[in-house]
Amino acid sequence: MKKIAKFLLNSVPRPFLINLSIFLRPFIYFIFKGDQFFDPIDGKSYRKFLPYGYGKQRENALSPGTLSLERHRQMWLYLQNETEFFTKNFKVLHIAPEQEFLRRFKKLKNINYVSADLFSPIVDVKADILDLPFEVESFDVIFCNHVLEHIEKDGKAMSELFRVMKKGGWGIFQVPLKTSLEKTYEDFSITDKAERQKHFGQYDHVRWYGMDYFQRLENAGFSVDVNYYSKKFSETDRKKFGLLENEILPVVKKS
Repeated sequence: MKKIAKFLLNSVPRPFLINLSIFLRPFIYFIFKGDQFFDPIDGKSYRKFLPYGYGKQRENALSPGTLSLERHRQMWLYLQNETEFFTKNFKVLHIAPEQEFLRRFKKLKNINYVSADLFSPIVDVKADILDLPFEVESFDVIFCNHVLEHIEKDGKAMSELFRVMKKGGWGIFQVPLKTSLEKTYEDFSITDKAERQKHFGQYDHVRWYGMDYFQRLENAGFSVDVNYYSKKFSETDRKKFGLLENEILPVVKKS
């Protein structure tokens, strides 16, 4: 059963799993309910989280209720504890939104929420991140998570995000990042899916970001907080929330 679960979680696209989980949640919660782990997104406790990851599996990575990963729960906790996102009036742009976040953010009465993507059928606006169809300084908050690693001209994409962010605005731009790399590894001549999987960790990625990712954001005009937010929690709480100790939450601001 464990091997079957691992195969499904890593072979079936997460968007499909999330849609399926919406209908199965009462059943899922009955199976996994307990007191060892806590998902801050749905506010429920579980006896275990599920393994997840390409290649080597990360234990207790995927919440069975929301199908959130460590980075999603870290971001939610940051928004909840360190910002006024859930209480203050904001105009928000969400690029290629995570389905679980989209579903919840659209229900918030305090935000004017706009989702955008070039291909997704569930977003509000069909938009190319290299040429966003929005006026200068349109949004207070922008989320763009695990998008830039797909874009060859990531500097242009960052400049577009900077253009449409209001002065005093902020955002979260998560990417797959190797802290062991000082310089980003990219090679646009690699186009074969299997080779991209081998070099960049996923068939549709064009780079592995290194620690110079933050300089790239600064080059676009942002000030950057290289925030190891998970370290703010005790080891006990990190385990309870299913967080990675050394995962960085890139928080950007437009002065």
